[in-house]
Amino acid sequence: MKDKFLSWLNLVLVADVFLVLFGFGWLAVAAIGEAVGVPLGLDLWHSLWQPVFNPAIGILMAGAIISGIVNWVSQKFLKTGNE
Repeated sequence: MKDKFLSWLNLVLVADVFLVLFGFGWLAVAAIGEAVGVPLGLDLWHSLWQPVFNPAIGILMAGAIISGIVNWVSQKFLKTGNE
């Protein structure tokens, strides 16, 4: 069960990494566009920051911590005899 949980957690984290990278790329392009006077969706990005990108970053950090804790507990307390 632990392996299945970690597999799903890793899948979600990979998708979340791409969402966060997409958001960062969009912010960079939109900020450059705003600086040169071309509207590329900076206002839309700002409106999506709180409901989409902020939780995505939080989920990414929480998932990484949970994954690390599960792996640490597994190695520390559930030794498989490969010492």
